[in-house]
Amino acid sequence: MSSGLDKYCGSTFWNASFLDRPDPDLTVCLERTVLVWIPLGFLWICTSWQVLALCKLRQVGGTCSRIYLVKQILACLLFLTSMAELVFTVIEDIEMDKDLTTDKQNPLVFYVNGFIYMLSWLMVMLIHEGRRRVDDRNSACLFIFWLLSVLCDIFMLQTLIRMAVDQGGPPDLPRFILFCIAYSLKCMSLVASSIADVSAERRAGAEKNPQLSASFLSEITFSWFNGMMMKGYRKPLETKHLWELNEEDKCQTIYAEFEKHMVEGLNKARRRREKKQRKQAHKDAEQINGFNRSASQDILVMEEKRREDKKTKAGKEESASRGASGWLVLALLKTFWRILLKGMVFKVCHDSLLFVNPQLLKLMVSFAEEKSIYEWKGYLYAVLLFILAIIQSMMLQQYFNSCFLLGMRVRTAIIAAVYKKALTVSNATRKESTVGEIVNLMAVDAQRFNDVTNFIHLLWSAPLQIVIGIIFLWQELGPSVLAGFAVMIFLIPINGVLASKSRALQVKNMKHKDRRMKLMNDILSGIKVMKFYAWEPSFEQKIFEIRENELKMIKKSTYLLAIAIFLVMCAPFMVSLVSFAVYLAVDKNNVLDAGKAFTSISLFNILRFPLAMIPILISSITQATVSCKRLEKFLGGKDLDTSAIQHNSRLDSAISFSDASFSWDKSGDPTIKDVTLDIKPGSLVAVVGPVGCGKSSLMSAILGEMENVKGFIKTKGTYAYVPQQAWIQNNTLQANILFGLELKESWYQKILEACALLQDLELLPAGDQTEIGEKGINLSGGQKQRVSLARAVYSGADVYILDDPLSAVDAHVGKHIFEKVVGPNGLLKDKTRILVTHSVTFLPQTDNIVVLVDGAVSEVGSYTTLKANRGAFADFLNTYGEQSHRGEGEPTVTVVTEEDLTPAEDHGPQTDEHPGDAVTLELKRELSDRARRRTGRSSVRVSLKRSMRIKHLAPKEEEHVEAVRGQKLTEDEAMETGKVKFKVYWKYLRAVGWLYSILITLLHFAHNMAVIGQNFWLSDWTNDATRDINSTDLASVRDWRIGIFGVLGLAQGIFVLLGVFLITGRTITASRDLHSCLLRNILHLPMSFFDTTPTGRIVNRFAKDIYTIDEVIPMSFRSWLSCFFGVFSTVLVICLATPYFVIVIVPLALLYYFVQRFYIVTSRQLRRLDSVTRSPIYSHFGETVTGLALIRAYGHQARFLDHNEKILDGNLKCVFSWIVSNRWLAIRLEFVGNLVVFFAALFAVLSRDSLNSGLVGLSISYALNVTQALNWLVRQTSDLETNIVSVERVAEYSQLENEAPWVLENRPEKGWPSKGEIRFVDYKVRYRPGLDLVLHGFSCDIGTKEKIGIVGRTGAGKSSLTNCLFRIIEAAGGKILIDGLDIGTIGLHDLRQRLTIIPQDPVLFSGTVRMNLDPFNRYSDEEVWSALELAHLKHYTAGLPNKLQHEVSEGGENLSVGQRQLLCLARALLRKSKILILDEATAAVDLETDGLIQSTIRSQFADCTVLIIAHRLLTVMDCSRVMVLDAGKILEFDSPSVLLQSKGHFYHMVIDAGIALDGDTAL
Repeated sequence: MSSGLDKYCGSTFWNASFLDRPDPDLTVCLERTVLVWIPLGFLWICTSWQVLALCKLRQVGGTCSRIYLVKQILACLLFLTSMAELVFTVIEDIEMDKDLTTDKQNPLVFYVNGFIYMLSWLMVMLIHEGRRRVDDRNSACLFIFWLLSVLCDIFMLQTLIRMAVDQGGPPDLPRFILFCIAYSLKCMSLVASSIADVSAERRAGAEKNPQLSASFLSEITFSWFNGMMMKGYRKPLETKHLWELNEEDKCQTIYAEFEKHMVEGLNKARRRREKKQRKQAHKDAEQINGFNRSASQDILVMEEKRREDKKTKAGKEESASRGASGWLVLALLKTFWRILLKGMVFKVCHDSLLFVNPQLLKLMVSFAEEKSIYEWKGYLYAVLLFILAIIQSMMLQQYFNSCFLLGMRVRTAIIAAVYKKALTVSNATRKESTVGEIVNLMAVDAQRFNDVTNFIHLLWSAPLQIVIGIIFLWQELGPSVLAGFAVMIFLIPINGVLASKSRALQVKNMKHKDRRMKLMNDILSGIKVMKFYAWEPSFEQKIFEIRENELKMIKKSTYLLAIAIFLVMCAPFMVSLVSFAVYLAVDKNNVLDAGKAFTSISLFNILRFPLAMIPILISSITQATVSCKRLEKFLGGKDLDTSAIQHNSRLDSAISFSDASFSWDKSGDPTIKDVTLDIKPGSLVAVVGPVGCGKSSLMSAILGEMENVKGFIKTKGTYAYVPQQAWIQNNTLQANILFGLELKESWYQKILEACALLQDLELLPAGDQTEIGEKGINLSGGQKQRVSLARAVYSGADVYILDDPLSAVDAHVGKHIFEKVVGPNGLLKDKTRILVTHSVTFLPQTDNIVVLVDGAVSEVGSYTTLKANRGAFADFLNTYGEQSHRGEGEPTVTVVTEEDLTPAEDHGPQTDEHPGDAVTLELKRELSDRARRRTGRSSVRVSLKRSMRIKHLAPKEEEHVEAVRGQKLTEDEAMETGKVKFKVYWKYLRAVGWLYSILITLLHFAHNMAVIGQNFWLSDWTNDATRDINSTDLASVRDWRIGIFGVLGLAQGIFVLLGVFLITGRTITASRDLHSCLLRNILHLPMSFFDTTPTGRIVNRFAKDIYTIDEVIPMSFRSWLSCFFGVFSTVLVICLATPYFVIVIVPLALLYYFVQRFYIVTSRQLRRLDSVTRSPIYSHFGETVTGLALIRAYGHQARFLDHNEKILDGNLKCVFSWIVSNRWLAIRLEFVGNLVVFFAALFAVLSRDSLNSGLVGLSISYALNVTQALNWLVRQTSDLETNIVSVERVAEYSQLENEAPWVLENRPEKGWPSKGEIRFVDYKVRYRPGLDLVLHGFSCDIGTKEKIGIVGRTGAGKSSLTNCLFRIIEAAGGKILIDGLDIGTIGLHDLRQRLTIIPQDPVLFSGTVRMNLDPFNRYSDEEVWSALELAHLKHYTAGLPNKLQHEVSEGGENLSVGQRQLLCLARALLRKSKILILDEATAAVDLETDGLIQSTIRSQFADCTVLIIAHRLLTVMDCSRVMVLDAGKILEFDSPSVLLQSKGHFYHMVIDAGIALDGDTAL
């Protein structure tokens, strides 16, 4: 073949002597053949398919850009140079033919090269045009082709220059000129191909996403992200700064593809399961048929019973993974196989190159050993190391980018699938999981899939790396390598055992965490009650006990981790030691030289990663498998079956039941039984019946929310639904009413007036633009219910299902709503209305009444008909009639009384303050960022017209406010990234202890010194091969070398172990101190703090921030020290080995510093944005799940899906930017690391005469590891900076101003107060400095044993009065005297323990019944039972399995509202104080419970002073005196009879409330 090529070229193809000299060169033939074929071969193989784009008939690319024209001109010029060269060759040969003196001809290579070059340049031009037509002008293949062309032609260029120099001029001038022109054109083409060429359309899109216009070079170096890094460095990034996502990364695109494969996979899995079940059924049938005919009937009965038991579990088994497993992973693989394959290709390339480094290291060592090797080889090895490292970096970062993008897309697909499933899931499937568990599917399980996909390629690459590594090691050390490998394998199960034990401890610890956080939630939810009762010390002690157990578990877990780290640190030296010892022991002729030693260590270092990752990967896959089963169970669960609800537009009736029975669970008994009912269009139908008869279930059956047992329901038209417990979104009040519809101003105004919302809008800070918190936190129960009703009315549906909407409102407001909205003359008079109610008042105005008894329709008919029948309806009237009629009266909205303060049964944690109260509203404003942005006014009252006007004027004002807020945010961030950071570090290190911090640092320093010492020892050891050592001394020298090597290795491990133990002990002490300070301070904070701070913000301090301080910061701190000293030791070793390296340290350090500063600032902000944008995903999901029935009733599933996609995309922008920022950093840091490798190798070549081979091997092997160390140092610095913010956040809440001391030296006497006399002397109070007074010079005397009723309209100051008595808010003037003692002169607990309050909101804590009554264990069981008996709860409590030790669930959810309120009464009875305050104590309970509470108070607190803040005016009619408040002043204060006779404010309130008066006396 060589002779053929010689003839083809007209010269020698290969001559080895060309390389065996100090100035090497390649033959001209090789340069004209192989070096030409390489780039052209790549062009034809990899890019020829791109010409197919020319076949497209329609041009998409638009006009020709300048870059495109430049590229085409350059290709055209190259075509002309090739043609010129070919023409010149032809002319030259013609002239030679004419010259008879010579038979010489130009070689064939000139013709072939000219021809293939012409074809290639022609194809390049066609490719350019093809790429333009498909509007994708940046070809990666062309860039690589130009790069290869330029690199390969360098050899030809240097040969031509060398020949010209040697011969005094170019031997072939025309070809020399043409080659130089062609080479210049190729260089220009390379530059042109590295510049992005985009169409005008793409350029417009690139403003929102620069990746669209990125060139290939920009893509592989992530340079297109420079703009974001610069922006992030200049100012803190906000979500508005983030770029748009690529189409393939958007939620809609990802989920559409995934859904297709998921549905297909699920259907296949279900078919497999059904087939399996049929086989099993057939098998069972055969077994029964084979039964002996004379089998006992009892056995058959038992068999039947067993089957019945199985049947009850059918619902759960149906959705379980039995036979329907495995489809999720398969669906994910089918969806994301492209990006998976792309990652695989990059991983294969990277891993292949990984094993070339040790071979080049070996060549470098041999170069240093043998001085006869030509110097140019050393430079070649250095350049090869650099080029190889650059390619490796590119491959690795593209691989990581693919993996992280895959993880992001998988997480997105799962979250979107879970959300969509939640909208369609049946109630039976939904009941199998709590809302929290379903949210966890999104938050935890989707994240686990994300985590496992980041390293999924290690499943095949780790074993491959291990096998290749052993093969290479076998070549170096022979069978001895197996000894070292055995040590590695031996360490895996030990680490596995440690990991499993650590996980078990973490599981236990999570239980402690959960208990602590549950109790913390309880404390924050009931903080006001806790302050009223002075219970803080008891709960503080409980938290501290749980916290100590938690810290013990963390300590144990971290000590196990310390042992694992010790083993990881010892592994490299143990493996090396055993391998080298065995290698030297098996054969006396074996010599450990530098080449063998450092090549082996490099290979062992490569193997460390896959071996360390395998246990982590197995653990991740195990966790992901569990998550997979949970997801398959939920996603494969049964959807809501609405087949029994038949929509028919031609139906005569609005709703028609046909012998319909429904249940909540298919295996359970029907809740709705055999209902046949016909509801006419436009009629008003009331559904009545006793509690628990199935009224709400009937409504749910109409909506299709129940499981159909038999029969069906026919319906006509659209639905609107008002549930019993109002569902409010975290959005503006207006958005809650419009619910996705467009605003129709006049209709909207009518609805606000009809639903009695006008007064509320005046009280809200920004009118209807006020943002409502989660679960309607800043609305009262009545307000929430009216907003819910307004939403239904605005929807303009055909059928209205109203599930007891009037229960949360007072009689007069209820009547107004009935008349204006629901009744015969209301806004809905022409619509079909189904009204569930307990109120008898409205029944005469209904068209029909449906009476339910035990889920069956007992009677149907008009009011008069049913009353005459004397059936179930008559019984209902007897139960509810009398009480309801007592509250009747004329409707009014001009006076909105305490009804607005009535919370629904399921309100949020902070509704024990009355949101209707004007001052509390002022405080509550801080719950809403948007409300604060929209209004800078200090006044609370805003008229509706003004609120509507604000909406239209908002943009300009908002811009101004936003600008101010933006400046403030920037200043805060600057502080955070500057000096504040140092103070925070200082604070944390002080908590750890200065002496210990220094000791920890010294131990890490000592560890690195031991590593350096060991490596220098190895370097010196390898030089023994060149020394003349006596054969008799050989064994002792060898043993001495191995011994010292082992001791230094052991020292490393011991230093690390001591360091980790010390860090663990001291950081836990710091955690304990920081948590204690935080908890103590939180419990000492005034109530105003809790009013203005969302509970979630405080909980975050105790959850995420304390977790970060407990576990993340110690790990980050330790990792940072390890990385820092790792980089330091690397630089030190290279400098010691090659002192010239000092020259490049400064520029490299500066480059490194600037890169990491850019990254840290941007990365930290992107991580914050990720957290901020992730929360709405889960909160929106939780909101959706709780309001599922309502969303489905309105048919708004598609809108909610769109919104979910929108907020997911918002989060994906942050995640994607963070992923790219990491790759941006890595590629640049690896470049710095690659320069370190290059200069270490270069200086080793320059210093070869003064260096021994051991030092060269040591220097370069250290340099090869520096890239990873540099990368990790920046990551750890970023992590530490991000995480240390938690210390700052905790410290911030530990230094807030406290309320007054709990106990002072001036303590009241033991029996105080003995009389219960209260005196207000010119008392003034405001909630916060700068706000208006709430009570204006308030003065009154309340005598002993008086019963005082306190009434007044919303915002009158009733609740403020209570708060003043307990010093929840402090005086701004005047004083309060109780039994002559000024309450401002004693400690808060001395005051609060002597008073008793029964609050409106019956707050209970997680714990036992006894703990809820007596957390300090001050009373005996007999006293507790006595209190329960008086509170009418003894019979109920005695019937519980654990009696007083019965566990009360979170918020007391396993007790009814009435029972909760009676428990609060029992608390009051236990305290036996002389002053009792009832703060609307019966507002949220039924009339029966109200009666029980009132009778107990009259009998048990007869000798006490009682203040009653009234919800129902009837409750104050028998008081000694009634105090009427308005705007913080006393309007009237006298006995009820006197006030009624004077016909003042109180009289009008009684009339407005509709209370019937007989003369002057209340009935």
